[in-house]
Amino acid sequence: MITASAPGKVILFGEHAVVYGQPAIAVPVPQVRATAVIAAAPHAGVLLQAPDFGQSLWWHESPADHPLGAAVHALASQLTSPERAQLTHLTISVSSTIPVASGLGSGAAIAAALIRALALHLGRADLATPAAVSALTYEVERIHHGTPSGIDNTVVSYEQAVYFVRDLATAAPDIWDRLHATGMADLPVPALEPFAIGRPLTLLIGNTGLSAPTKESVGDVRRQWLADAPAFNALFAACGRIAQQARHALAAGDVATLGRLMNENHAVLQQLTVSSAELDALVQAAQAAGALGAKLSGGGRGGNMIALATPTTAASIHTALLNAGAKHVLEMVVG
Repeated sequence: MITASAPGKVILFGEHAVVYGQPAIAVPVPQVRATAVIAAAPHAGVLLQAPDFGQSLWWHESPADHPLGAAVHALASQLTSPERAQLTHLTISVSSTIPVASGLGSGAAIAAALIRALALHLGRADLATPAAVSALTYEVERIHHGTPSGIDNTVVSYEQAVYFVRDLATAAPDIWDRLHATGMADLPVPALEPFAIGRPLTLLIGNTGLSAPTKESVGDVRRQWLADAPAFNALFAACGRIAQQARHALAAGDVATLGRLMNENHAVLQQLTVSSAELDALVQAAQAAGALGAKLSGGGRGGNMIALATPTTAASIHTALLNAGAKHVLEMVVG
């Protein structure tokens, strides 16, 4: 029996703009995890089980876009014929404490855990490395999110805070063509840089309880951008500048500046039309309760928001978020 797991993630800065080549910052959320268990079984074939989601099906019968089946296919694409022949007499069970469609990277974490566990079961340690798991998880993310930024698979696979700039070569062709045509071709070069946080951060993650599939909000922003590229490029660039400043603030442990930048980033995300009344209410409640800063996190339109607290204000912010309608509040310390 082989077990592997992957954490949730939260984006601190740069959501949506990261799809268009701007930098983003994200950190793992180890308090919630996805776990995959590979066990030998008497039956022929590969049985995929996800009790948390009420699912049980055979890999060979799974549709191409099934999350678990797609993860097995991604790993299988890298195997030799003799290795593929070993994909039988197995039960793969997946469980997760990460809320679904809430901006915490549930889909990426499940795929990463499954891919790593299966690679280890097959003796392919080279496919269980963070780089390999990230690349294969990205392929699964493409099925579910269309043009994912690449940040979810990166953070859950490496399990560390990263400053991330997307390689636009992986973007949909119309994104690169339009960026080039509108003078945005001089974007930062692709980067994946782990970095140290200068001072521990106390973050509260407030869940609206609203399901918010990332693919829908990303697709909506894309349609608006295609209709008015100059205006949206300016908003993406603003998000990029905020992320760059936030990186320096994080390294310096400057929580006051970090909080201000979170507030600024939320205002830009509102202009990108990815906030919601529920998210805005939680952000405002956190700010009123003493948060240094607050913003939505992830795809928006629901899901989660984050608030930067101090050890002395965390409890009051926690209460304020629940009173403002948060279904769950998770407290974490980063750094």
